[in-house]
Amino acid sequence: MTRATTPRTGAIILAAGRSTRFRSARSKLVHPLAGRPIIGWLLGTLRELAIDPVVVVVAPDADEVRAICGTDVRFAVQRTPRGTGHAVLAAQASLRRYRGDLLLLYGDLPLLRAETLRRLVEAHRAGGGQLTLATGHVVDAHGWGRIVRGADGRVRRIVEQKDASAEERAIREVNVGLYCVRAPLLFDLLGRVRPNNAQREIYLTDIVALAAAAGMPIADVAVDLSEVAQINSRRELAAVEQQVRARIAAAWMDAGVTLQDPATAYIDPDVRIGRDTTVGPNVHLRGRTVVGERCRIDGSAFLTDATLADDVHLRFGVVLSEAEVGAGCEIGPFAHLRPRTRLAAGVHIGDFVETKNARLGPGSKANHLAYLGDAEIGRDVNIGAGTITCNYDGFSKQRTVIGDRVQVGSDSTLVAPVTLGDDAYVATATTVREDVPAGALVFNTRQQQHRSGWVAAFRARQQKRQKKTATRQKARGRGRTPRA
Repeated sequence: MTRATTPRTGAIILAAGRSTRFRSARSKLVHPLAGRPIIGWLLGTLRELAIDPVVVVVAPDADEVRAICGTDVRFAVQRTPRGTGHAVLAAQASLRRYRGDLLLLYGDLPLLRAETLRRLVEAHRAGGGQLTLATGHVVDAHGWGRIVRGADGRVRRIVEQKDASAEERAIREVNVGLYCVRAPLLFDLLGRVRPNNAQREIYLTDIVALAAAAGMPIADVAVDLSEVAQINSRRELAAVEQQVRARIAAAWMDAGVTLQDPATAYIDPDVRIGRDTTVGPNVHLRGRTVVGERCRIDGSAFLTDATLADDVHLRFGVVLSEAEVGAGCEIGPFAHLRPRTRLAAGVHIGDFVETKNARLGPGSKANHLAYLGDAEIGRDVNIGAGTITCNYDGFSKQRTVIGDRVQVGSDSTLVAPVTLGDDAYVATATTVREDVPAGALVFNTRQQQHRSGWVAAFRARQQKRQKKTATRQKARGRGRTPRA
């Protein structure tokens, strides 16, 4: 983990907004973005920098935001929304004994890089360690707060769009909403801010003018505005998600992973992928999925919290959830490995095979159309097409145990609880209800019968019926019904 520039750097995250433009009953900060809640990205960046303490300012009904943030942050409640400065003041009680520096951040900054925050803190130290803000330049500054500088080039104040004069609105240098402030100074300045503005709110930006008027050194650092794009609508959420996905894809390609179509590689931030692995188009790697080296994922795969060892081949259209796949396994196409599936090395799972809570030993195969649930399967077992383990008795799940080198014929039904000993042989279309000894053949007696000449007689009856139907339809067309 990268350490922060100083151990005395904390943060306040403003997360009490109502997200009105998001058109949601939930805070926008809990909506998922590329595998994490929106606020989770910023929290992850702060954890990378070892920022502590972190205070998240929330609305009174923000239980979902609290649950997502975790237990390593503090919370403060802004009971009445009266501006950004008022929101920061809500955190004062949580930081009463803290005397270090504070980063002031909005919760919806998923693109903000750790390096940018590190530069902000370094500029703060170099500039006197009192108040530092981030700025940027834009072609169209509409909606941004403008940076107003004095004749000496130093920042004097920030003016919001609605309060700016025509001359001030022509300024193209803007405030991006990132600050680093000495904690005692921050709350002293905020205590002197008055709501003398069009919104009648306590603006956080007003601390800049107060500090400048008191002759305090104000440092500033330019940042890439693409990193501070906030998310105020679902359209903006989709646009930012594309950028986050592109970053993740680029990082994995730089690390030695081949993405055949990076635009359709959906890789969550906590996923891990080994070198020389190839990921095909429209592949979703979600949660804490781990993919080994030299694996091949053909395409349209959906993996959630799955673990793949080295040299695994996932064919088209597979779904894996909380499953572990051993080295050299081949899965699919169109296979579904559900939670607690464990495959040893060299296992083959074929098309339209479903497993759940099943363990398959080395070299075993289930190549076609099978359901293996609550099963313990040994090594070098062959499961025939259409085999089903009947694991549910209407009250609880029962287990099927299959020994080593067992051959299960096609269309067989194994009614759990049942055990098949090593080297047992299950004949085709057998229903197994009792344990099978090692090396035994198990089968159900079914007598095959023949009716000679049946096909010709059947066809003759069908032809006669069709001819009779056609005659009736023709007669109706002439307006009369034939005699019976």
